[in-house]
Amino acid sequence: MMRISQIKIQLSVFLLIVMGLAVVQSSGQRNRQLDYDKLRRQMVQVAVIGAGVKDKRVIESMFKTPRHEFMPKNVRHLAHIDAGVPIGEQQTISSPFIVAYMTESLETKASDRVLEIGTGSGYQAAVLSPLVKEVYSIEIVEELGKRAKKTLDRLKYKNVFTKIGDGFKGWKEKAPFDKIIVTCSPEKIPQPLVDQLREGGLIVVPVGQRHQQTLYLMRKKDGKLVREALRPTLFVPMTGTAEKNRKVKPDPKNPKLLNGDFEQELDKNGFVKGWYYQRQLKHIEDEVLAPSGQYYVQFENTTKGKPSHVMQAFAIDGRHVKKLRFSFSAKCDDVKKGWAPDQVAMANLEFFDEQRKRLGIVPITMKGTRAWRTYSRDIRVPKGTREALVRIGMFGGTGKAAFDDVVIRKLDTKK
Repeated sequence: MMRISQIKIQLSVFLLIVMGLAVVQSSGQRNRQLDYDKLRRQMVQVAVIGAGVKDKRVIESMFKTPRHEFMPKNVRHLAHIDAGVPIGEQQTISSPFIVAYMTESLETKASDRVLEIGTGSGYQAAVLSPLVKEVYSIEIVEELGKRAKKTLDRLKYKNVFTKIGDGFKGWKEKAPFDKIIVTCSPEKIPQPLVDQLREGGLIVVPVGQRHQQTLYLMRKKDGKLVREALRPTLFVPMTGTAEKNRKVKPDPKNPKLLNGDFEQELDKNGFVKGWYYQRQLKHIEDEVLAPSGQYYVQFENTTKGKPSHVMQAFAIDGRHVKKLRFSFSAKCDDVKKGWAPDQVAMANLEFFDEQRKRLGIVPITMKGTRAWRTYSRDIRVPKGTREALVRIGMFGGTGKAAFDDVVIRKLDTKK
């Protein structure tokens, strides 16, 4: 039985290897600032440009916006990884790629007036600021809204205006808006946002169930939204009125993964259904070699530190689910470590509490060349767990790694 307390890999180290970045320590303020600048440029090169964002104005804004300034001091060392990071109050700051990708999708113009739903840390609004005329941002959590305003004011983002309120209702007094960006996920688009978007305007929004969402680009035409699916994604839920109206909710007493055998066809954009944040993945059909069914996924990386992975979250309540069996089939071909010893092929399971603070991580690593084999671990679930995340891929190592039949199974339930 593997206990979380026995896991020796620290969370901060693991997350840093996702991008192959190192946190540079220094004693003077000047050196610390220089280190932040260097890390930010590395972040943009790897996680933004390297992941396919092409808009030069967006890239320049990402280079200049000090991401670490929008994060609590206790997690600033994670400011330049390509992952969402908790900022308190059950909220997160989105990954650099997602911020850049959503901003690029908005097709920003200098004359645009933009409405943002979900101020969070204020980082997304700050990235938008030099690209548009005005940003109006709404945050439902008072503590976060006040903190974000203080940060934006301190950094002199004069064209960003914030308020505390329910984003479901929008900001009617300032409408209409040329663009709307929603950084939390409703089950369906709130009608007030449709009404407050000008004809021909664009909205970028993640829509769907709690752990199965799609990021959409929508254009208002003849008073209605014409939608285009962009990619699978995972955002915190839109709270307030949107959450009260939510009809489909997860079952945390019976956790499960979707499409763990990868048998479903890719979506029209080439993404594996049920999984998100896909990087350098191939969906391979081979009913002879596939351990389960006809398909498996393969990750190939030739550049040290470059992300190559996919992930999926699920609801789980540690008060009711005490143990999980985490299993998968995998093979690897000439897998070598990246910039750090643990940058190799890996499958891992992470646990989070209701504030989205990480409670533990169970990594299962592979390197060298190995034929298909089944890996299985029985894991104790921390009692405070309310959500978990499975990641598979290379995580900065080089070579090839293939995965199939990824399964989590409840072993028993607390009476």
